Amino acid sequence: MTDQHSDTRTEAVINDAVSVIDEALAKMMARELVSGGEVADLLLDVRTLLTTDVAAEMAADVVPMIEAIEPVASDLA
Repeated sequence: MTDQHSDTRTEAVINDAVSVIDEALAKMMARELVSGGEVADLLLDVRTLLTTDVAAEMAADVVPMIEAIEPVASDLA
């Protein structure tokens, strides 16, 4: 069940990234000159789409190994 949810989530992230790329390419193709800043913005948008959902999904699957840390009284006192 988790694998199917993960696959669906991954597919959605990829579809979002492709959509952003397609929209930006359509706008850029109509122009003769595109600045490096605009290309960097596009790449950052795609990177954010690809990493944000994956990182959130990974964090949701992490089970903490230590639930609480309690101080220990020293025998030296």
